[in-house]
Amino acid sequence: MSQPSWQGALTQTLNQLAQNSNRVPRVAIIGMGHEFNGDDAAGPVIARALIERTAGSHRLLVIDAGPAPENTTGALRRFEPDLVLMVDAAQMGEPPGAVRWLDWEQTTGVSASTHSLPPHVLARYMVAEFDCHVALIGIQPFANQIDAPLTPGMQATVADVIDALTAALID
Repeated sequence: MSQPSWQGALTQTLNQLAQNSNRVPRVAIIGMGHEFNGDDAAGPVIARALIERTAGSHRLLVIDAGPAPENTTGALRRFEPDLVLMVDAAQMGEPPGAVRWLDWEQTTGVSASTHSLPPHVLARYMVAEFDCHVALIGIQPFANQIDAPLTPGMQATVADVIDALTAALID
Protein backbone atom coordinates (compact mmCIF):
# COMPACT_ATOMS: atom_id res chain seq x y z
CA MET A 1 0.00 0.00 0.00
CA SER A 2 1.40 3.40 -0.93
CA GLN A 3 1.99 6.17 1.54
CA PRO A 4 -0.66 8.94 1.40
CA SER A 5 0.34 12.33 0.08
CA TRP A 6 1.32 14.96 2.59
CA GLN A 7 -1.97 16.75 1.88
CA GLY A 8 -3.88 13.53 2.56
CA ALA A 9 -1.99 13.00 5.80
CA LEU A 10 -2.79 16.57 6.85
CA THR A 11 -6.50 16.15 6.08
CA GLN A 12 -6.59 12.83 7.91
CA THR A 13 -4.86 14.30 10.97
CA LEU A 14 -7.15 17.34 11.05
CA ASN A 15 -10.24 15.09 10.78
CA GLN A 16 -9.02 12.84 13.60
CA LEU A 17 -8.29 15.82 15.84
CA ALA A 18 -11.72 17.32 15.12
CA GLN A 19 -13.46 14.03 15.91
CA ASN A 20 -11.54 13.60 19.16
CA SER A 21 -12.26 17.11 20.43
CA ASN A 22 -15.60 17.92 18.73
CA ARG A 23 -14.18 21.24 17.51
CA VAL A 24 -12.01 22.66 14.77
CA PRO A 25 -8.38 21.97 15.72
CA ARG A 26 -5.95 24.76 16.53
CA VAL A 27 -2.96 24.52 14.21
CA ALA A 28 0.45 26.15 14.55
CA ILE A 29 2.78 26.25 11.56
CA ILE A 30 6.47 26.87 12.16
CA GLY A 31 8.55 27.78 9.11
CA MET A 32 12.11 26.66 9.82
CA GLY A 33 15.32 27.22 7.91
CA HIS A 34 18.15 29.58 7.15
CA GLU A 35 17.18 32.46 4.93
CA PHE A 36 20.69 32.89 3.53
CA ASN A 37 21.26 29.26 2.55
CA GLY A 38 19.48 28.79 -0.78
CA ASP A 39 16.60 26.33 -0.67
CA ASP A 40 16.90 25.98 3.10
CA ALA A 41 14.83 29.20 3.21
CA ALA A 42 11.71 27.32 2.06
CA GLY A 43 10.19 27.11 5.57
CA PRO A 44 10.51 30.83 6.38
CA VAL A 45 9.26 31.82 2.90
CA ILE A 46 6.19 29.61 3.34
CA ALA A 47 5.57 30.99 6.83
CA ARG A 48 5.74 34.61 5.69
CA ALA A 49 3.25 33.97 2.88
CA LEU A 50 0.89 32.14 5.23
CA ILE A 51 1.10 34.91 7.82
CA GLU A 52 -0.34 37.28 5.22
CA ARG A 53 -3.03 34.83 4.14
CA THR A 54 -4.14 33.81 7.64
CA ALA A 55 -4.37 37.22 9.27
CA GLY A 56 -7.32 37.27 11.64
CA SER A 57 -7.67 33.50 12.04
CA HIS A 58 -8.10 32.50 15.68
CA ARG A 59 -7.39 28.82 15.08
CA LEU A 60 -4.10 29.29 13.22
CA LEU A 61 -0.74 30.53 14.39
CA VAL A 62 2.03 30.89 11.82
CA ILE A 63 5.60 31.66 12.89
CA ASP A 64 8.70 32.37 10.81
CA ALA A 65 11.19 30.72 13.17
CA GLY A 66 14.24 30.96 10.92
CA PRO A 67 17.11 28.76 12.11
CA ALA A 68 16.00 28.75 15.78
CA PRO A 69 12.55 27.11 16.05
CA GLU A 70 13.10 26.44 19.75
CA ASN A 71 12.52 30.16 20.31
CA THR A 72 8.83 29.69 19.42
CA THR A 73 7.83 27.71 22.50
CA GLY A 74 6.46 30.69 24.44
CA ALA A 75 4.09 31.65 21.62
CA LEU A 76 3.09 28.01 21.20
CA ARG A 77 2.35 27.65 24.91
CA ARG A 78 0.05 30.69 24.80
CA PHE A 79 -1.68 29.46 21.62
CA GLU A 80 -2.30 25.90 22.92
CA PRO A 81 -2.16 24.09 19.56
CA ASP A 82 -3.70 20.72 18.82
CA LEU A 83 -1.27 20.26 15.93
CA VAL A 84 2.13 21.79 15.24
CA LEU A 85 3.42 21.57 11.67
CA MET A 86 7.10 22.24 11.26
CA VAL A 87 7.84 23.16 7.63
CA ASP A 88 11.45 22.75 6.58
CA ALA A 89 13.77 21.90 3.73
CA ALA A 90 15.13 18.47 4.61
CA GLN A 91 17.61 16.03 3.12
CA MET A 92 15.34 12.99 2.78
CA GLY A 93 17.01 11.16 -0.09
CA GLU A 94 14.08 12.08 -2.35
CA PRO A 95 14.06 13.81 -5.74
CA PRO A 96 14.46 17.61 -5.49
CA GLY A 97 11.13 19.29 -4.77
CA ALA A 98 9.56 16.22 -3.14
CA VAL A 99 7.28 17.13 -0.25
CA ARG A 100 6.65 14.59 2.50
CA TRP A 101 4.63 14.40 5.72
CA LEU A 102 7.00 13.08 8.34
CA ASP A 103 6.05 11.87 11.78
CA TRP A 104 8.42 13.58 14.19
CA GLU A 105 9.49 10.23 15.64
CA GLN A 106 10.78 9.25 12.20
CA THR A 107 12.90 12.38 11.69
CA THR A 108 15.97 11.45 13.70
CA GLY A 109 17.79 10.57 10.47
CA VAL A 110 16.56 13.60 8.52
CA SER A 111 19.33 16.13 8.10
CA ALA A 112 18.60 19.60 9.41
CA SER A 113 22.06 20.92 10.09
CA THR A 114 21.17 24.61 9.87
CA HIS A 115 19.14 24.47 13.10
CA SER A 116 20.52 24.93 16.54
CA LEU A 117 18.26 22.15 17.82
CA PRO A 118 17.26 19.06 15.76
CA PRO A 119 13.53 19.02 14.87
CA HIS A 120 12.89 15.69 16.61
CA VAL A 121 14.21 17.07 19.91
CA LEU A 122 11.95 20.11 19.68
CA ALA A 123 9.01 17.91 18.67
CA ARG A 124 9.52 15.62 21.68
CA TYR A 125 9.47 18.69 23.94
CA MET A 126 6.28 20.07 22.31
CA VAL A 127 4.44 16.76 22.64
CA ALA A 128 5.40 16.48 26.31
CA GLU A 129 4.77 20.12 27.25
CA PHE A 130 1.78 21.04 25.09
CA ASP A 131 0.08 17.64 24.70
CA CYS A 132 -0.23 18.23 20.97
CA HIS A 133 0.42 16.34 17.77
CA VAL A 134 3.55 17.29 15.82
CA ALA A 135 4.54 16.58 12.23
CA LEU A 136 7.18 17.83 9.85
CA ILE A 137 6.45 18.79 6.28
CA GLY A 138 9.81 18.12 4.68
CA ILE A 139 10.80 19.52 1.30
CA GLN A 140 13.77 18.02 -0.51
CA PRO A 141 16.00 20.94 -1.59
CA PHE A 142 17.37 21.39 -5.08
CA ALA A 143 20.47 23.20 -3.75
CA ASN A 144 21.68 24.81 -0.54
CA GLN A 145 24.20 27.44 -1.48
CA ILE A 146 25.28 30.09 0.96
CA ASP A 147 24.05 33.59 0.13
CA ALA A 148 21.81 32.36 -2.70
CA PRO A 149 18.06 32.75 -3.24
CA LEU A 150 15.60 29.88 -3.59
CA THR A 151 16.17 27.96 -6.80
CA PRO A 152 13.41 28.23 -9.44
CA GLY A 153 12.38 24.63 -8.70
CA MET A 154 12.04 25.35 -4.99
CA GLN A 155 10.10 28.55 -5.73
CA ALA A 156 7.54 26.45 -7.63
CA THR A 157 7.38 23.83 -4.86
CA VAL A 158 6.99 26.52 -2.20
CA ALA A 159 4.11 28.11 -4.15
CA ASP A 160 2.37 24.71 -4.33
CA VAL A 161 2.83 24.11 -0.59
CA ILE A 162 1.50 27.58 0.26
CA ASP A 163 -1.58 27.01 -1.91
CA ALA A 164 -2.22 23.55 -0.42
CA LEU A 165 -1.84 24.72 3.18
CA THR A 166 -4.09 27.70 2.50
CA ALA A 167 -6.77 25.45 0.98
CA ALA A 168 -6.59 22.99 3.91
CA LEU A 169 -6.45 25.47 6.78
CA ILE A 170 -8.13 28.75 5.95
CA ASP A 171 -11.67 29.04 7.30
